[in-house]
Amino acid sequence: MSLQFSSDKEAVDALAQRYQQTLAEVKKVIIGQDEVVKAVLISVFSNGHCLLVGVPGLAKTLLVQTMGKVLDLSFSRIQFTPDLMPGDITGSEVLDDQKNFRFVKGPLFANIVLADEINRTPPKTQSALLEAMQERQVTVAGKVYALPKPFFVLATQNPIEQEGTYPLPEAQLDRFMLNVWLDYPSYEDELQVVRQTTSERQAEANTIIGAEEILYFQQLIRRMPITDNVLEYAVKLSNKTRPNSQFATPDTNKYLSWGAGPRASQYLAVGAKCHAALNNKYSPDIEDVQAVAPYILRHRIVMNYKAEAEGLRTDDLIKKLL
Repeated sequence: MSLQFSSDKEAVDALAQRYQQTLAEVKKVIIGQDEVVKAVLISVFSNGHCLLVGVPGLAKTLLVQTMGKVLDLSFSRIQFTPDLMPGDITGSEVLDDQKNFRFVKGPLFANIVLADEINRTPPKTQSALLEAMQERQVTVAGKVYALPKPFFVLATQNPIEQEGTYPLPEAQLDRFMLNVWLDYPSYEDELQVVRQTTSERQAEANTIIGAEEILYFQQLIRRMPITDNVLEYAVKLSNKTRPNSQFATPDTNKYLSWGAGPRASQYLAVGAKCHAALNNKYSPDIEDVQAVAPYILRHRIVMNYKAEAEGLRTDDLIKKLL
């Protein structure tokens, strides 16, 4: 596909078409997780990172591998363990046969990095990943090495097993644009999964889009216009989550200890733009902000003991704010 378009409207049409083609290919392999696939693609085209939270066996790893193939991007998988060191993911300098030091790149040097069970590794290694996520670079022995473009971290986390884990600090959670929950499949979907995975014939996904196109569409999303009322809604929504702030609701003051920061407002605006473009709209509206808000806010607000005592979930409160 040529990347020369007569207008941004034509480019948005092309992006919406590419999105539908990508979705169709991923669905050949991943069954019954359409909203999850859509959320991951929003993070890709918005140039953000994504945290996938779900119990084992819900095809989190398979989803990321399939995305790497369909998007024609280099893929790397890191299994996080308690003994993993920063050099194991960034790479390190080694002494070659000529007694010269040379840098051997680690698994972070890929377009899509699957950080499997990210909360199982110590803070020192998590901080090395944090630099890569934020700066798109790594520093080894005082030298800075740029990571390939595009670069995404898709991290998985098991919410039910906390023994021997290191909870992600809020600063690192804030670096993830989206927090996506994977739930158990429906009976019909699970039936199809078992039928497909236990037969001799395995589904194959084809390549749809490459790195150059993704980088172009990322810039396109940034260029999309957004009206003042939609931008004000996004910023006000973030403000509503902050206790005792100008726009705080009674529920916010009662149930929240901390609210979302300015990065949430930025991601709400960019995510709304991307959601609009994928649905073939040329400018986002309030419904687009509302569509991405749960993914963006759920890991950025901290509930207090009153909320826990009353059995409130983060998503319940977000729905009230919307």
